[in-house]
Amino acid sequence: MTTIPLSPADNVAASRRRYLAYLPVSLFGSVMGLTGLSVAWHLASSRHGVSPLISDAIGWLAVLAFVALTGAYGVKAVTAPDAVAAEFKHPIASSLFGTAIISLLLLPIVLVRYSAPLADGLWIIGTVLMMLFAWHIVSRWMSSRQQVAHATPAWIVPVVGLLDVPLAAPSLDLPMTHGISLFAFSVGLFFAVPLFTLIFSRLLFEEPMPEALRPTLMILIAPFSVGFTSYVATTGQIDTFAEALVLLSLFILAVLLRQLRDLPFACPFRLSWWAVSFPLAATAGAAIRYAGHAGHPVLDGIALATLALATVVIAGLAIRTLVGVARGELKSLS
Repeated sequence: MTTIPLSPADNVAASRRRYLAYLPVSLFGSVMGLTGLSVAWHLASSRHGVSPLISDAIGWLAVLAFVALTGAYGVKAVTAPDAVAAEFKHPIASSLFGTAIISLLLLPIVLVRYSAPLADGLWIIGTVLMMLFAWHIVSRWMSSRQQVAHATPAWIVPVVGLLDVPLAAPSLDLPMTHGISLFAFSVGLFFAVPLFTLIFSRLLFEEPMPEALRPTLMILIAPFSVGFTSYVATTGQIDTFAEALVLLSLFILAVLLRQLRDLPFACPFRLSWWAVSFPLAATAGAAIRYAGHAGHPVLDGIALATLALATVVIAGLAIRTLVGVARGELKSLS
């Protein structure tokens, strides 16, 4: 059988048909990081009198990033549906579809001050999708034998997604949010503990993770920092259990900062680096909230240092990503 070579025009057309096929869904983690940072600066504004304009500006950047990424990934879904299907079937990358859904759960925290109906609608859509997505992923894990090498921090994303459900609920004017929040928090925390143990065991006894995946280690903080905020949003109080969660998140952050301190020199920048953004921002927000409860200057210092670190890291990630887009490097960075 003879293969007819494509003409230059056909090659261009084929290229267009698969436009943005390389774009990873995990890039929605940038929306999560920006939104989390906006919330952290809002808490800092309430406690320390920082200008609320900082929080508002970061929040609108998160909205713009979400709109841009939704459009870009929509182009990928239309022009390269096979690439989307392959990503969704991948044993590791499939969990990262949760980043897009979590964005729907976090953005209402920013948008509720401007449009309550829009915030309510996004939260409802995000909650339904997150519960269906978590059910699908857990069902997939239990329906077939999994490989230990696939047990990476990305597996925690669907669980963290459930823990994100209660975060915006107190600011929304919707019925039954307490029951939904309690369900999501309970299921999310129940699965977070064994998944953390499994991944920690894999890190101890298996081969080291590839350099490109090392930034995802920061996701290990999220069940505890987000768990703290989720618990407080659900119960309305900071008790001993909540304190244990936030203190544990600070300890894990200290451990991981030592593990990842040489990452910029050992691994070229990749879009996967955005995995560090939301856990850092969520820990900063949790630390500020806890410092306000405890009223101790040392805790205030730790919280502000964590906020400064999250701000510098996320600003650096944003600048480097925009430079990559301007240079046409997005494909290689993926």
